[in-house]
Amino acid sequence: MGRYRLPRKPSSKYITPQGKEKMEEELDFLWKKKRPAVTRSVSEAAAQGDRSENAEYIYGKKQLREIDSRVRFLSKRLDDMVVVERIPDDHKKVYFGAWVELEDEDGEKRQYRIVGPDEFDVKKGLISMDSPLAKALLNKREGDDIEVQGPKGIMEHYINKVQYTAFVIS
Repeated sequence: MGRYRLPRKPSSKYITPQGKEKMEEELDFLWKKKRPAVTRSVSEAAAQGDRSENAEYIYGKKQLREIDSRVRFLSKRLDDMVVVERIPDDHKKVYFGAWVELEDEDGEKRQYRIVGPDEFDVKKGLISMDSPLAKALLNKREGDDIEVQGPKGIMEHYINKVQYTAFVIS
């Protein structure tokens, strides 16, 4: 059996200004700091002689391939991204970039921000706009109920609050 995999569905091209800045910082670090350092170490390892059994050389070359791959990805991705900076006119409706406070059936409250697929971090409350929860939230309003298919079945949530600045978590 071959290694063929179905092509992935393309992810959304939207990003917050903070997400773009973070990706640009990573690209800058990889290109200007990490790659030159790894290149120097590979050169030093190559100068030691037999490259076929030189673990430092082999590992360094592998590291360079990984760095180059990530640099190519970040460069291409940043060229295609659409930065969403504008706050919508309707502050009570859920759009990209909104912080949403949800209350589940047990009364437990959680806050999430809808962000691009390249910047999500569930531990920080950042969810991708391509996720089932974000898709259920988009275009809903404060006071609406939503249903989301979760690992334990269908879960219902109530939208307590929608805002476009960060929540103060106490």
